[in-house]
Amino acid sequence: MNLTLKPLREQVIVITGASSGIGLATARMAVEAGARVVLVARNEEALADIQRQLDAGDRLMYVVADVGKREELDRVASDTLDRFGGFDTWINNAGASVWGRLDEVDDEDHHRVMQTNYWGTLYGSTIAMAHLREKGGAIINIGSLESAVALPFHATYSASKHAIKALTEVMRVELQKSQAPISVTLVRPSSTDTLFMDHSKNRLPSAPIFPPPVYAPEVVAQAILYAAEHPQRDVYIGNTKFLTRLAQHAPGLTDWIKRTFIYDKLQSGKPDSDPQGALHNADVGNAIDGLVSGNYPGRTMKTSLYTRASQHPVATTAAVMLGALTLASLMTRRR
Repeated sequence: MNLTLKPLREQVIVITGASSGIGLATARMAVEAGARVVLVARNEEALADIQRQLDAGDRLMYVVADVGKREELDRVASDTLDRFGGFDTWINNAGASVWGRLDEVDDEDHHRVMQTNYWGTLYGSTIAMAHLREKGGAIINIGSLESAVALPFHATYSASKHAIKALTEVMRVELQKSQAPISVTLVRPSSTDTLFMDHSKNRLPSAPIFPPPVYAPEVVAQAILYAAEHPQRDVYIGNTKFLTRLAQHAPGLTDWIKRTFIYDKLQSGKPDSDPQGALHNADVGNAIDGLVSGNYPGRTMKTSLYTRASQHPVATTAAVMLGALTLASLMTRRR
């Protein structure tokens, strides 16, 4: 079945985890494109400040909610219906994390990560399905490189992203079988320069740090909003597709790489100023919020050529052909 999605300027878009990082970058771009946007997060102070900054008038609203509680996401949907009459795209972006060796992380922390990441995505997806089943629209779930490649010290986060991948695939097939006009997309970011580390709880001896390459949040946001207009199954950011295939076809080699190189690179060697993060704090504790980018000390990639090529194959092919013809013309003239 061919699915047709509205242009962004005609859409109402719900974004969870919208108080910083990828969610906030997506919200900004959606507002700039003319969409009506619903911001969802736990931090009311940050949401109110973002609403003032974006200055989108009656095209923007926020709802304070913990995605790990179905009744609170039900309220998000209800408030959106009251304000905008419905929604067209639901983006399950909210995420939580704890870093530490598997046997040194408390059960309470494991549970909280799964409650936010997996159950939050499950609740959001089923609520969105119920609303979109007749009218159509898009459900976009944020997976990760870790949907396929689990990282040391990140067992539960990796497990939650594996689970989100499975949930997304089952949902897609079931909706296709019932011919529901809903596009279901899994976006798989690589390392991204957000406040993710600031918000994570940390049990490692030093502050965790993502291995390079690290991408700007706007790279992911652009890919998300493209999928909100153009139905796609999977969207890989940066090197995620290559590493996913490597894990699938050479698991032993992948384990060796993680054991030999990644294991130590995930620890910065610098003290963590707030090891408690925002895992259990509704007010995000001492962790900052309301910002798109984090404090990654290295180079941040501003574009992903692979993502752009996969989402715009015709334009990319034309550009490559034009480049080849130009080069051939120059070579001919030199002769």
